[in-house]
Amino acid sequence: MTIHQTDNTGSLHAVAVLGANGHTGRFVVAELLRRGLKPIAIGRSAGRLAEAGFPERGVECREAAIEDDVALDRALAGAAAVINCAGPFMDTADAVVRAALRAGIHYLDVTAEQPSAQAIFDRHEVAAREAGVAVIPAMGFYGGLADLLVAALMDEWQHADTIEIRVALDSWLPTKGTRMTGEKNTAQRLAVSGGELRPVHRPPAEKVSVLPAPFGRQTFVELPFSEVPLIARRVRTRELHSFLSTTALRDVRDPSTPLPQAVDETGRSAQRFAVEVIATQGDLRRRILAQGQDIYAVTAPIICEAAQRILSGDIRDTGAKPPAAIFHAASFLDALGPNLSVETSISTKTPWIIGTAP
Repeated sequence: MTIHQTDNTGSLHAVAVLGANGHTGRFVVAELLRRGLKPIAIGRSAGRLAEAGFPERGVECREAAIEDDVALDRALAGAAAVINCAGPFMDTADAVVRAALRAGIHYLDVTAEQPSAQAIFDRHEVAAREAGVAVIPAMGFYGGLADLLVAALMDEWQHADTIEIRVALDSWLPTKGTRMTGEKNTAQRLAVSGGELRPVHRPPAEKVSVLPAPFGRQTFVELPFSEVPLIARRVRTRELHSFLSTTALRDVRDPSTPLPQAVDETGRSAQRFAVEVIATQGDLRRRILAQGQDIYAVTAPIICEAAQRILSGDIRDTGAKPPAAIFHAASFLDALGPNLSVETSISTKTPWIIGTAP
């Protein structure tokens, strides 16, 4: 197996960011700069890239459209990896992965879309492995974070009886990209039931759980994102279900909910999140809880940590694979310490689940 690697920091190597002028893309460019990496900002419009202030920060800007293979190839020239922040990923991911493979560079994206993540695995695993590059979909808050939390939680376990993921947001002020993706993503959502990927039951299940402040007692509805195809690809479990707090769901479904509002110099919103994962095996129950601020902003350190590890050769495998198949999960989560607090507990089965909502 060939693993493309660079020096120990990756500081001299360029990382292309597609959709750099979008909300998440700007966080990613800023994080790459903070880490000493060299971002290349790519977008459809040179004017919008300039409006984002990239030239003033010494960031090279390149114009390219997803539909133009020649322009994409030109935009990726000289990069060691590409981070795709341009959703909906059902429309962009395949073209950018193919361009990355033509260039022989690594690919990462931040999709929350199950069909996009699954398609990347199905279509590009062989080519990525033969090229010796990592192709990682959903390397962000939705998808990758839960995959890493599950891997760290299970540790030496070879399988789990059940895995439940609960995502609590105290609010969800969606970006334009989130709204656009939600309108286009009409695919049936999948969970693991009886050991197989199956459509989520209708109506979806509801659960109630108690989380630390500021959340307290929360009602959750089953609404899986890209974490399911990631986890299901590498973990044996009879049941895998993912839930979103009804507070977040109400906000994101309300067309009058405003855009995210910055509350600090980094551009983060005041939004708080908690991701709780519970895995069971026989009479044992393991729980891990991650908390932080702003799901869009925290995606940047997650995906940039992944890019930096890839560039330094700190990876376990190549090919089109979930994050936890490429990285050591516990070490990766430790590195996110300034942006993410994580705590774990192990016990016999006790009622963390307070009950089923009426």
